[in-house]
Amino acid sequence: MPRSSRPPASAPRPLAWLLLLGGAAGLAAATALTIEKLRLLRDPTYVPSCSINPVLSCGSVMSTPQAEAFGFPNPLLGIAGFAVLTTVGAVLLAGGALARWFWIGLQVGVTFGAVFVHWLIFQSLYRIGALCPYCLVVWVVTIPIFWYVTQHNLRKAKYHAVVLTVWYVVILALITQRFWSYWSGLG
Repeated sequence: MPRSSRPPASAPRPLAWLLLLGGAAGLAAATALTIEKLRLLRDPTYVPSCSINPVLSCGSVMSTPQAEAFGFPNPLLGIAGFAVLTTVGAVLLAGGALARWFWIGLQVGVTFGAVFVHWLIFQSLYRIGALCPYCLVVWVVTIPIFWYVTQHNLRKAKYHAVVLTVWYVVILALITQRFWSYWSGLG
């Protein structure tokens, strides 16, 4: 079949639900972070609601240069990106089929998101020394969105859950190791 006459690529329903629900969760977290950042900009003494203790402290994270990696607050990228993902999930659940070029563009976007999230994970663990609870939500949803969009585009599905589980376990182990002295001192 000539390239221009290929039928649009459809997506399995679980991927559509992941995009809709993961996108909505990421959008909610990015929106909450943006609101907290605006409050902090208005009042430098404001303590964000997501600043729970010395480790779980989005206020500590928001005040770093890493929180504005491109010259504006990172959550604005999340608002835009997660709004797109939520919309794509809704379109797919409504029965829409997306052209191959769209899936390639989506792959570029989710790959950027996954790379950026992993850079932020490194920065949070080893440069900033604090975790933002809303950022954790973004990390948790970005990884499977990237993984399953990639699986869909490559038309692969072997061991998909195993890879995702190991991925999360490695990140959890890094968090545990990095903040072990704090967690172990709580008892």
